[in-house]
Amino acid sequence: MTAYRAFLVGRHDRPIKVVQFDCSDDESAISCAERLVEGHDVELWQLDRPVARFDARSGQMRRK
Repeated sequence: MTAYRAFLVGRHDRPIKVVQFDCSDDESAISCAERLVEGHDVELWQLDRPVARFDARSGQMRRK
């Protein structure tokens, strides 16, 4: 299992909350992070590597 962090992003791209979880790969981590998108953008990281960003308004996900 690999450690991932999902940052809930507030105004001016400042993190307002961090959720840590373990997943077997990027795809399962993306699925977990996608559930956190409710009114705030979410950035998913694995250590110092950006994995994806979810835009709450558009519902779009961008891999980094």
